[in-house]
Amino acid sequence: MTYQPPFTLTPAIANRCARIAERIGRLSVLEEQAHSLRLRRLNRIRSIHGSLAIEGNTLSEEQITALLDGKRVLAPPREVQEAHNAIATYERLQRWLPHREADLLDAHRCLMTGLLPDAGHYRRGGVGVMAGSQVLHMAPPASRVPSLMRQLLQWTAQTDAHPLVASSVFHYEFEFIHPFADGNGRMGRLWQTLLLSKWLALFAYLPVESMVHRHQRDYYDAIRQSTAEADAAAFVDFMLGMILEAVDAVAEVPGVSEPTPHVTPQVTPHVSTNATSPVERLLDALQGDMSRDTLMSRLGLSDRKSFTERYLRPALQQGLIEMTRPDAPRSRLQRYRRSSRKPAQT
Repeated sequence: MTYQPPFTLTPAIANRCARIAERIGRLSVLEEQAHSLRLRRLNRIRSIHGSLAIEGNTLSEEQITALLDGKRVLAPPREVQEAHNAIATYERLQRWLPHREADLLDAHRCLMTGLLPDAGHYRRGGVGVMAGSQVLHMAPPASRVPSLMRQLLQWTAQTDAHPLVASSVFHYEFEFIHPFADGNGRMGRLWQTLLLSKWLALFAYLPVESMVHRHQRDYYDAIRQSTAEADAAAFVDFMLGMILEAVDAVAEVPGVSEPTPHVTPQVTPHVSTNATSPVERLLDALQGDMSRDTLMSRLGLSDRKSFTERYLRPALQQGLIEMTRPDAPRSRLQRYRRSSRKPAQT
C-alpha cells in the first residue's frame, strides 16, 4: 500500500478514542432492549434530518417521519425528493461494502437520483468545496478523481488505523477530493457511518449526523483547518467529538443506559457517584481549568442547554466556580475552575 492520507495521531485523538471505547459498552443493551427498534427508527430519522439540514434542507424530523410512514408532506418538491432518497439510501446501508467503488457509486446514485443528471458518476468538471458562499478549497481536477478515489478506498480496506480514526480520515479525504458534482457532504457522512457500522453494527443507528448539524460551523472550520495544515488531525478530532456526543445522547435515553462503568484514571479520572446535586457533580468533575465540552464529556452529558441551566449557571451564581475569561463569557477559549474567592454565606 503506497498511498497514505496525511494525518497525525495526536494525544487528543487518542484520548477521544479511549473515551468512546469506554462508553460504547453501555449501548450494547440496544441489541437486547424490547423497544430497540423504536429507538433505532428514531435515531435513523435524526441522522437523515441532520445530514439533510446541513445541506440546507428545511424539512423537520416530524415531516421526515411522515415520509417514512408513506404520508404526503407539503414542502418543496426537491426537498421531499432529497428526503425520500436519503430514507432509501440509509435503508440499503448494510448492503454495501465500504471499500468497493461500485458500491460507493451505487450509493450516490440512490442518494441523488432525480436531483443530479449524472448521479452515480464522478464529476466531469472542476468544483470548489463550499461552506455557504465561502470557498474552503478548490478540489483536485476531475481527471484525477477516479485514481484518487481508488487509492482512498484501497487504503480504507488495508489500513490498520483504528476504525474510529480511519473512518474520520476517509470522511475528510472524501470531502477534499469532492468526487461528485453534488451530494459530497451527504456521501461523506454516510460512508463514515458505513465504515463504523462494519466495525460495530450499532453505529448504523447512532445519530452522528445530527450532532454534526448542531456544530455545523465547527464542522466546516475543522475541514478548513485540516486543509490549511495539510493534515486531517483537526477534522478527525472534531468527528470523534461528534461520535462521543452521539454515544452519550443515546446512552441517556431512559431504559437504555446502564450504570456508567468505572473509568481508568489514566484516561478520564473517575467522577464520584456520591455527589447528589448537579452542582456537586460538577464540582466533583472539575479539575484545574476545563472547557464546557470537557466538563460535559466527563459528566456524560450532551444537552448543552440542560448543562448550562442545571450545572454551570447555578455553580457560577453561587460563586463556587469562575470563568478564566470573565470579560469574554462567550469566548471559544473560555474555561472554568473552582472559585478563588470564598462563596457568600447564605
